[in-house]
Amino acid sequence: MDTFDRLKAAASADWSSYVDHAFVRQLGEGTLPEAAFRTYLVQDYLFLIQFARAWALAAYKSRSIADIRAAQAGLAAILDETDLHVRLCGRWGISPEELQATPEHQATVAYTRFVLDCGMAGDLLDLHVTLAPCVIGYAEIGAKLAPAGVAALGAHPYAEWIGEYAGEGYQGVAANARCLLDDLASRNMTERRFDELAALFGKAARLEADFWQMGLDAGA
Repeated sequence: MDTFDRLKAAASADWSSYVDHAFVRQLGEGTLPEAAFRTYLVQDYLFLIQFARAWALAAYKSRSIADIRAAQAGLAAILDETDLHVRLCGRWGISPEELQATPEHQATVAYTRFVLDCGMAGDLLDLHVTLAPCVIGYAEIGAKLAPAGVAALGAHPYAEWIGEYAGEGYQGVAANARCLLDDLASRNMTERRFDELAALFGKAARLEADFWQMGLDAGA
């Protein structure tokens, strides 16, 4: 069991509230109201801006070239991810300028500032533990929603979104994040500290669930 799986097991209820949320189930079934998905996607674009800052903070917190390169790769992946949001929102007539001008929802602020605060107050391991539910969790959700592969999604209304996170590229990003988390844990984690990290991980997962709920409420 790697560090990520240990954290999931220690915060299993919080994790389930995130990956098994009604938003995710409806997304997978193709029954999620477009208004819910649109609200989520716009806010997720704003979310990614703040997560890009978190990866930049990871570079600042790093003490080796290897860790700085990992942060650079994470930042690049986040910036690439925003292309999906711009592309999908563009189909609704929402320009990149309008995206950036949209006010952040309270759920967006709560989650992103929690991650940034953990990174500022703690060390690189604290930061990556709070990033993990998003970075690795989306890969887990993507794979779950495309059990037969991306090509089998066919005319699914949310095939492009699911395909982004179920695809080989993003799955590789998540695999690298798991390896990095293990490496950082081997250098900086004691068993006593694990409980503190699991609490941070669980809080981040709950904030992820709140973020889904924000979108779901908009489509009600």
